[in-house]
Amino acid sequence: MTTVLDASALLSFLQDEPGSDQVEAVLPEAVISSVNWSEVVQKSIAADANIDGMREDIEALGLAILPFTAEEAEIAGRLWPQTRQFGLSLGDRACLSVGARLKATVLTADQIWTALDFPITVHSIR
Repeated sequence: MTTVLDASALLSFLQDEPGSDQVEAVLPEAVISSVNWSEVVQKSIAADANIDGMREDIEALGLAILPFTAEEAEIAGRLWPQTRQFGLSLGDRACLSVGARLKATVLTADQIWTALDFPITVHSIR
């Protein structure tokens, strides 16, 4: 079964933070949106990490980086009214929209997501 990773979940794996073992366990069957991959790259650069070869390394572990579709963009936009009170960003909603389209579990490090009334399973790694 496919698991959709939020940027926060993948970053926890890359930085060997609490919950990284849960991410590692699903990597061979996991996907991440290109929007969330962009977040991972940006946060890695901000942390002075060397990103040369990072995509190739993570893909070699099984993670697939999916293009963000027009359908997912519309779902993300429609999620704004029900998620704004929780402070979810466009990237957060992009992740959730991929999970909704794929009918897949979403893995995040943001516990607030588990409070959402959303028709997919969201699991926090912390």
